Amino acid sequence: MKAIKGWRLGKINYMQSLPGARHRAPTRKPVWIIAVLSLIAMFVIGAYMFPHHRKAACYMFSSKGCKGLTDWLPPSLREYSDEEVAARVVIKEILSSPRVIKKSSKIAFMFLTPGTLPFEKLWDLFFQGHEGKFSVYIHASKDTPVHTSRYFVNREIRSDEVVWGRISMIDAERRLLTNALRDPENQQFVLLSDSCVPLRNFEYMYNYMMHSNVSYVDCFNDPGPHGTGRHMDHMLPEIPREDFRKGAQWFSMTRQHAVVTVADNLYYSKFRDYCGPGVEGNKNCIADEHYLPTFFYMLDPTGIANWTVTYVDWSERKWHPRKYMPEDVTRELIKNITSIDAVSRVTSEKTGVVSWTHCMWNGIKRPCYLFGRKFHADTLDKLIELFSNYIA
Repeated sequence: MKAIKGWRLGKINYMQSLPGARHRAPTRKPVWIIAVLSLIAMFVIGAYMFPHHRKAACYMFSSKGCKGLTDWLPPSLREYSDEEVAARVVIKEILSSPRVIKKSSKIAFMFLTPGTLPFEKLWDLFFQGHEGKFSVYIHASKDTPVHTSRYFVNREIRSDEVVWGRISMIDAERRLLTNALRDPENQQFVLLSDSCVPLRNFEYMYNYMMHSNVSYVDCFNDPGPHGTGRHMDHMLPEIPREDFRKGAQWFSMTRQHAVVTVADNLYYSKFRDYCGPGVEGNKNCIADEHYLPTFFYMLDPTGIANWTVTYVDWSERKWHPRKYMPEDVTRELIKNITSIDAVSRVTSEKTGVVSWTHCMWNGIKRPCYLFGRKFHADTLDKLIELFSNYIA
């Protein structure tokens, strides 16, 4: 009789021959499987937690607009440095180009208006005798203007609708700059509204701006809800919260800064997508109050004056500045405005912190303002009457 193989006890291999099917010893799961599963879990959590940087969220749940693997990654893992570095290199090259002021250098007066400009007659007096030193551009967003001055005839550019607080306001500014840049003789670019009037004579204004070493872009830090409080996390990482700035939209800038502004897409796209009334919760981000101040604070902080040459009266502490009526327009009013040599800012915090900035022109303290804003159309006759006396 043949012996039957079975279990054997003792110091021998416990997997010796068995009467039935063979069995394998339990093995450990490979470490790489655990690592892969952990990475996938981290990827999913990151994609869910971090806000997207595009209007169409590519990563995680949507393939709309995705062109490569990096588009599927959450912002914290994506690589933005190449695009941002390239933008900064181009901007640095433009800003480092030497400024050349020629006899033919002109100032581009860019008017952002719904339609007819009520102060054309006043501007006509201002421009007379200075042909060849200025050019005019009009962005009329609603109605075709009716002109009373030869300097404004046929100076309209292709315009589009402009809505207060929306990116369309920035679009209109960039449209004006683009058209004005086509003339190589334009070296300074001034943005004005339909309610703006000149406060100085042309020669004073021309020399003030043409020989200045900075652009007059208003810029200050407001840590309150209507300042830094309007920053959106979606703007990260390109626009850090601590770099978010505020200022008036009415500027005067050099040709170099005008070129940089129309060429920008990286920072502009963040404001286009994430800065507007009610974009996130109860935040009302006003693009024209934040885009240029933030843009230049980040890229060329020493190249701007941090104040604007266009005066407006916010003393009433309302949503809109004070509007001057005919009875307000006197020689004393103009004298008072043109003698101001420091600007004040009030933060939107509950305490309303007030700060003052002296107006420095090439290191010299000088009066701040060349233009005034928020004059009612009915003040035209009064301003013309005072023109020869206050334009000095």
